[in-house]
Amino acid sequence: MKLSDHFSLWELTKSQTAIRNGIDNTPDEESIKNLKEVCTKILEPVRTHYDRPFTPSSGYRCWSLNRLLGSSDRSQHITGEAVDFEVPGISNMDVARWMINELDYDQLILEFYKEPDPHSGWIHCSYVGINNRNKAQRYDGRTWFSLS
Repeated sequence: MKLSDHFSLWELTKSQTAIRNGIDNTPDEESIKNLKEVCTKILEPVRTHYDRPFTPSSGYRCWSLNRLLGSSDRSQHITGEAVDFEVPGISNMDVARWMINELDYDQLILEFYKEPDPHSGWIHCSYVGINNRNKAQRYDGRTWFSLS
């Protein structure tokens, strides 16, 4: 099932961890609707702007997968409202800065980014539709920093 022009449900739900552990990571209809919004409002604009394909590293996660990964029970991945990704060949900081200036989002986190390595870490971004907070942060594993 295509969620948008360039992204599929398979890409946004695929998890090697789920496969290895026999976890069914199939989203419900509400989560699929949310994933479509994330693809349309976040992933497609990034792909169009940088004009290069990329595959998200994490999208929807069912409760059991999310817990197995050690993520918060409040994670927006559980509702299909969040995605993690990188754009090959583009600095994660550059992508995050462009998104901050150009997109409407709920939360953007530049995770595990290290200044000397422009390709370190990844971008976590969520979209809730209405009442997006446009909250941008950087997290190094210990400390939170504002990106705004």
